[in-house]
Amino acid sequence: MINNKVLSLLGLAKRANKVVTGQDIVLKNIRNNKVNLVFIANDSGKSTLKKFTDKCNFYQIDIDTTFSKQDLSDAIGSKRSIIGITDRGFSKKMKQLLDD
Repeated sequence: MINNKVLSLLGLAKRANKVVTGQDIVLKNIRNNKVNLVFIANDSGKSTLKKFTDKCNFYQIDIDTTFSKQDLSDAIGSKRSIIGITDRGFSKKMKQLLDD
């Protein structure tokens, strides 16, 4: 149930242009401290998962691997396995829901 709320918020954030997608773009935004939360599909490749987990830990950015590629793609309406949230408000609410 909580997961549905997070995915709905993800779709809302996408429509509000508060989302960056794609490995290179998300990586660039992590390095520039432009993202507050990164979603990585739990069925991503091991090297991708490690690369983004390491980067997020280094830059102290929250990371979540709750959802599959299908879940994330359905939420934002395009095929993606890595999504960065650029808005602090959306990130805070999503983290709150995930921690409950």
